[in-house]
Amino acid sequence: MNNTKYKIYTIGVRAGKWILAAIVALVVLVPVYWIFISSITSPGELFKSPIDYLPDHPTLESYRFLIDNVGLMDKIKNTAIIIGFTLVISTLVCVLGAYSFCRFAKNKGISLVFGFIVATMLIPEVVTARPLYEFMQKAGLYDTFPGLIILYISSVIPFSVLILRNFVGEIPESLEEAASIDGASFIQRLFFVVIPLMKPAIATVCIINFINCLNNFFTPLYYSNGIQVLSVAIVQLPLRDNMYGVPWDLTSAMGWIILLPIIIFVAIFEKQIMDGIMAGGVKE
Repeated sequence: MNNTKYKIYTIGVRAGKWILAAIVALVVLVPVYWIFISSITSPGELFKSPIDYLPDHPTLESYRFLIDNVGLMDKIKNTAIIIGFTLVISTLVCVLGAYSFCRFAKNKGISLVFGFIVATMLIPEVVTARPLYEFMQKAGLYDTFPGLIILYISSVIPFSVLILRNFVGEIPESLEEAASIDGASFIQRLFFVVIPLMKPAIATVCIINFINCLNNFFTPLYYSNGIQVLSVAIVQLPLRDNMYGVPWDLTSAMGWIILLPIIIFVAIFEKQIMDGIMAGGVKE
């Protein structure tokens, strides 16, 4: 009898988990699906009643319009350049910084610097916008790729260093000591022992930074004029019919273009992300 009750309880728990997972999936995926469907639906069919959950006449006209009239390819190229350099440079800097802040934490000066870096996460961007804007102009970095890349890097460093420092702390120092006994130099220990073990953490940080950089709206809007990226392009779409006619088909197409790289990136690095999340629970 107890066995039967336990089986019923187990089946109920599993069914509850599947139902909860299905509800969460619907909440997350339905808006994404609706954005995609709206992007391939002609403007005249967007608001017809009853609602079509599959367009009668799917079209790529919205994407063609974005390429021909909004300069979509240039925006994609600018976004790729800025985010690419940001991820490569910030990852290298943050890995080295995280190692230093973890292994030399006994030094009060280094601990103080780490505290200041983490504290910058609490400062809203709008607070530093005016003085930073003037500095960028005087330094000749306003509306330039190097200037935007520096700003993007500075925005992701605090979070990245904080996360990577915790992962470095999970790596036993005995591994480095063993490599040192075998004759490995500091650089060899760092790049052939520590960094390979940090791959899950690095992948996790990269995907989070990629999403944050792709969604960054304030920085390219405020510190750039000629260099346009995908995140600000959505507010530059031509209005439909009159000044209040929002082009929902174009807005949906642009939104899907921004979402697609994130979906692909997460799909490719899903295993590394999960390993990075789970690595924090490993005991030395």
